[in-house]
Amino acid sequence: MTRVTIDDLAIDVPEGDTILDAMNRAGVRLPHLCHDVRVAPIGACRLCLVEVAGAVRPVAACMTPIAEGMVVATHTPAIETGRRAILGMLAERIPDGESRLHDALRARGLATATASGPALVDDSHPYIRVDMAKCIDCFLCERICRDVQGQDTWHATLRGDAQRMVPDTGAPLGHSSCVSCGACADACPSGALEDRSLVVLGRPERFTRTTCPYCGVGCELEVGTRDDRIVQIRPALDAPVNKGHLCVKGRYAFGFVDAPDRITYPMVRDGDGWRRVSWDDAIAHVADRLTTIRATSGPDAIGVLGSARATNEDNYVAQKLARVVLGTNNVDCCARVCHAPSAAALAAMFGTGAATSSFDDIERATTIVVVGANSTESHPIVGARIRQAARRDAYLIVIDPRRTELARIADVHLQPRAGTDLPLLLAIARAIFDEDLLDHAFVDARVTGLAELRDRVAGWPPERAAAMCGVDVDRIREVARRIAADRPVLFFHGLGLTEHVQGTDTVMCLANLALLTGNLGVPGAGVNPLRGQNNVQGAAHMGCEPKRLTGYVRLDDARARFEDAWQATLPTAAGLDLMEMIDAADAGRLRALWAIGYDVLLTNPDAERTRRALGKLELVVVQDLFLTETARAVGHVFLPVTSSFERDGTFMNAERRVQRVRAAIAPRGDARADWQILCAVAAAMGHGAGFAFQSAREIWDEVRRVWPAGAGMTYDRLEAGGLQWPCPSEDHPGTTLLHATSFAGGKTARLHAPDYHPSGEHPDADYPFALLTGRKLYQFNAGTMTDRTANHELQPGDVLEMSPADAARLGLATGDRVRLSSRHGEATLPLAVSDDVRDRELFATFHTTEVFLNRVTGRQCDAVTHTPEYKLTAVRIQGLRAT
Repeated sequence: MTRVTIDDLAIDVPEGDTILDAMNRAGVRLPHLCHDVRVAPIGACRLCLVEVAGAVRPVAACMTPIAEGMVVATHTPAIETGRRAILGMLAERIPDGESRLHDALRARGLATATASGPALVDDSHPYIRVDMAKCIDCFLCERICRDVQGQDTWHATLRGDAQRMVPDTGAPLGHSSCVSCGACADACPSGALEDRSLVVLGRPERFTRTTCPYCGVGCELEVGTRDDRIVQIRPALDAPVNKGHLCVKGRYAFGFVDAPDRITYPMVRDGDGWRRVSWDDAIAHVADRLTTIRATSGPDAIGVLGSARATNEDNYVAQKLARVVLGTNNVDCCARVCHAPSAAALAAMFGTGAATSSFDDIERATTIVVVGANSTESHPIVGARIRQAARRDAYLIVIDPRRTELARIADVHLQPRAGTDLPLLLAIARAIFDEDLLDHAFVDARVTGLAELRDRVAGWPPERAAAMCGVDVDRIREVARRIAADRPVLFFHGLGLTEHVQGTDTVMCLANLALLTGNLGVPGAGVNPLRGQNNVQGAAHMGCEPKRLTGYVRLDDARARFEDAWQATLPTAAGLDLMEMIDAADAGRLRALWAIGYDVLLTNPDAERTRRALGKLELVVVQDLFLTETARAVGHVFLPVTSSFERDGTFMNAERRVQRVRAAIAPRGDARADWQILCAVAAAMGHGAGFAFQSAREIWDEVRRVWPAGAGMTYDRLEAGGLQWPCPSEDHPGTTLLHATSFAGGKTARLHAPDYHPSGEHPDADYPFALLTGRKLYQFNAGTMTDRTANHELQPGDVLEMSPADAARLGLATGDRVRLSSRHGEATLPLAVSDDVRDRELFATFHTTEVFLNRVTGRQCDAVTHTPEYKLTAVRIQGLRAT
């Protein structure tokens, strides 16, 4: 620490701080217009000039490092006179508004005199209002766009008085390369760029820190509210995950909270419609129906689905209710249809089914490998960090059938045909063996199964895989050499790897590469699934899986411990996962399903079969924000829940970090937190004693008691940025890196040597195209939340991408409507000609009910986890005549 004196106040500050940092620690505030902690200081505005004893002239506080014994004066008469002069010149040419600049002007009694010029106003963007009459040429928009987001949208044009900041080549912002992250509006000091919500709703009265309800990255938010409404969201500047940055969904897509079609009262099906009921009647109805079904058909005639959108506390209570109250292990969550293969693969090989590293390892890695993950759209903040690492000096390898944004900037892009990732990874392993690129010290000490894998990959020379996968053989060998030599290597993978018939095997093959090259257990290295939803890691980890209990421990291994903790006997019958529940419903063995925050009908594959199966159920309880497609088509009871902005609890992100969720606004209408509803039903079924929780904190304390690896994560310790498990005691700092000296199952990990089994969905003469599905930046999964925000303007609906050659051959063009048909069903949607997809391959999003893309996808599943093969469906396409 370094001792400095600021305005006669002596303080100790960390070495490396600037004077401005030290002032902020001391509570001394100065106006500054060109500085933002997220970008390098330039000292251009001169408003943060201070006097330092012994210095010849004033210095810019934002650029000047502190030194031992430094004495700083921040508000001398001379300094204040200079500040007032600078601000006075700005006041003469800046229109009135609400911003840091205007606050500084008003504090000094300086009034603006210039009216805004309509020609400088750009209203083309749904979230950001542009008024360049207020621009003060601080260049923060350009710097933060380039240095944080990496988008390079803003730049200066012309010179002198004619200089203007413009997006791209001068197009309006709404038609530019802007990805709507809002960093420019967040940083702008003058209101030239401003969140439109502030213009409409006013400035926030208070801010509440919480965690984003969208993807599994776990960005922390500051939620600004006014009159119990969300009016602005900005990033938490000290958040360890997002480091002061957000994407369009986290920053702007909060309008669903007060969407006009949100349901905020309980309802029961009444003929073809719904009847509003009281909470007492709704709880009694659900409890009575479940009791009757359990009595007549047994507990295993009921299934419960936890929610990746709900908190850890909600999911813990859901699985506890299934096992203790209902007496069944039929409990699952949407991890089943996304990263269950990752959890199974990593648990089998390493003993822990979760990410081995942290997001901070992005900046430590020499080489980054992204496999089957479009991270800049599906996990935008991680994607931005990867992009910035590549811009600096990290070597970037992307393996993906599509030419994603990261693929376009990658040093190597391997573009395998859909469904051929496993042969490609086997061939990379073969190249490692061929050229003796193994880390022999690591392999000898910590790896078994080497001979078996060597024998397996002997049948996969790079030449064979290159022909099958449609990639260059030399590039396969180049990737092998890079991940062996340019260490540490950080592997990320997404649903492009897992949602296949051999998803678990393929993740294991990726883990093989890390083991062979020693890229585990060291900073900057590891194998990391990019989780899809905000709490999908937590939902499964809390025990919303048929064979796992809280802490992701095997039910059979931990049965006695949980029976003692819960003072209840746990069911012994093997539970059904989601896909097995659908089969059981279709066969008449499952009679009731409780779906919490999960639109099963819209998101499951082979939608028509799912609809038929769900339609046979006697009781479908839907617990959600909106009347989902599941509720509309087959629901019998609807129970309204609070959004994450209206409740307390925790989420668990993709790097094993548990973070606090805090209520920023009051619950809407009669909506309740999921756990409150579950506890009320438990009490109505005679189990009130084990479900007498009064707060989310109480539930979390019980979670800590049954989960030894999370015992040290108290709510108080989670307040500042959260903690990563394992964290077994309250003095433990959390674990940022797994497997440093051993694996959870012992000293060594065993390599996996699978056979390759081609999918039955490969194209043929009748269905000549391979369809891949995935997310886009502006919409999220089933669109339940994003489609009720202005994100709908940025991406109005689903589209089908086709290569230029295929479009020309079929006489199709962008905007044409086409019918997409498979062996399972059909969907109609508009076409977009794109060079991001290979010939004979198509890509479509699945966000909208109007398209209902999962009518097309089939039911082929991963053999280990039953995860559906969303990423490969054989289809044909037909252009539709305009009417």
